[in-house]
Amino acid sequence: MLAERTAATGRESLDIVDAGGGTGGFAVPLAALGHAVTVVDPSPDSLAALERRAKEQGVSVRGLQGDAADLGELLSRDAADLVLCHSVLEYVEDPISALTAVAGLLRRGGAVSVLAANPVGSAIHRALSGQFDEARAVLDDPSGTWGDRDPTPRRFAADTLVELLTATGFTVGAIHGVRVFADLVPSRLVDGEPGAAESLVALEQAAATHPVLRDIATQLHVLGHRN
Repeated sequence: MLAERTAATGRESLDIVDAGGGTGGFAVPLAALGHAVTVVDPSPDSLAALERRAKEQGVSVRGLQGDAADLGELLSRDAADLVLCHSVLEYVEDPISALTAVAGLLRRGGAVSVLAANPVGSAIHRALSGQFDEARAVLDDPSGTWGDRDPTPRRFAADTLVELLTATGFTVGAIHGVRVFADLVPSRLVDGEPGAAESLVALEQAAATHPVLRDIATQLHVLGHRN
C-alpha cells in the first residue's frame, strides 16, 4: 500500500498521520523509511516515549497531544496522504466524528488504515477460557462487549466497519483478518518447534483474506480511500 500511495502522489515520501499512535510502534518504522510522520495521541507519557524511541532510531517524528476527533483542529485540511487509525475506534466517544475528522485531513485519493477489535474473535477467546456467559454476551451486545469489566468499550464486525467508512465518505477496499490463529495456538507449540513460528506466519497470511476465517480474527483491518 505504501508503494502504491507513493507512486500515486508522484513524490518520494508520504505525509502520514498516526491517530492514537502512542509510543510509535508504527510511526517510527515508517519514519525510518523516509516518510514524514505525525503522531496524535492523548497521552503525554506515550508521546514522551515516542520521542525517546524516535531519537534512539535516529529519525524525526512529530508528536501532538489530542484525540482522534481533534484532528481537524490540530492539523490542516488535506494535509495527509495516509492516516493510521489502529485500535482507536474502540475507545473514541463517537467513531463517526473520528472518521469524519480523518476524512477532512486526507487529500483526495488518500487512504485510511483502520484496525479494530472483532466481536466474534472476542467471543471465541472468552469461550476458550471457559467464560461461556461472557462469550454469549459479546454476541448479544450491540457494542460487542462481554460486561462491565471488559476493557474494550466496543468492537466492530466487518460489515459495521464498512458502514462507518462508507458513511464518512470513503470507498472501502480490502478487508483482512489479523491474528486469526496466533492468539489461539499455545505458545509451547510455536516456541518449541523449529520453523513453527515461520509456518504460523504463513498460515496467518493465508487466513487473512479467507472468506470464513477472516471473520473470526482477533482484529479486522480495513482500508478506505477518500472519495
